[in-house]
Amino acid sequence: MTEQSEWRFSDDRGQQSTAPRPPGRVLAYVQAGATLWDLGIRPVGIFGSDHDGPDADTAKTGTLPLADVEYLGAGGALGVERLLSADPDLVVAVSYGGGHVYGLAPETAKPLEERVPVVVLDVSQARTFGEIGDRFAELARSLGATGRPDADQDLDAARERLRAVVATSADAPRVLALSPAGPDQAHVARPRMWPELRVLTELGVRLVEPAEGPGANWSTLDRADTFALRPEVILTDIRAHAAPLEELRGSEGTPTPVVPWNPEPLYGPRDHARFLGLVADALEAARAS
Repeated sequence: MTEQSEWRFSDDRGQQSTAPRPPGRVLAYVQAGATLWDLGIRPVGIFGSDHDGPDADTAKTGTLPLADVEYLGAGGALGVERLLSADPDLVVAVSYGGGHVYGLAPETAKPLEERVPVVVLDVSQARTFGEIGDRFAELARSLGATGRPDADQDLDAARERLRAVVATSADAPRVLALSPAGPDQAHVARPRMWPELRVLTELGVRLVEPAEGPGANWSTLDRADTFALRPEVILTDIRAHAAPLEELRGSEGTPTPVVPWNPEPLYGPRDHARFLGLVADALEAARAS
């Protein structure tokens, strides 16, 4: 083994993983796997969290080629041997703080790490969207991905377009991010707690902030109080465990432009540019109505 051929990467727990060469068989939490794919690394397998079921949630998988990437399951189905059945030489996971591996029980994560390198990246609200994206890009480069200038150019163009759309409106539309919980209730996002929503605020989007109260990331409101916030554009959680927005709005809901939103965002430039473009489209539609 030479110094040049050895692979090293320090994760967000401060733990360094090493291998004789850059790992080629990457198993990842679905959010991490989809982000790495956008950055040029295809995982051999992905796994979900306790929110997920026996099939991959396509709201979270982005453009991952699911026919070629094995989904190993989620929750109690994720034992060490099940994860190792994909024969990974690296596992990439995420954490929402404290270095805890999201989606894997401690009794699974610890013995897994004794048998294969595990890299954990922090995606918590303590970091900006850009900082998280930079860490994923750093990991992808260490695994052999090359830069994609066109993707970065697309992202820059999407940001500038969104800024321009917001700037052309004297009274920017009110945007509400939520996760429907059925016909009578919604979890309304507190924008400052979500790195991707903070990006929208920085670009000038007028995100509605629910009143202070219980819930660090979400404010749980009944249907009447949700729509009393007067949203003119809705970002709605499209993950499989969220209820459909139509169920919450019902026949009396005021028609508003809707943007599909994954609260577990992908941090690659193409995926982010696509989301910003959808927000810009919705703001233009709201302004035209």
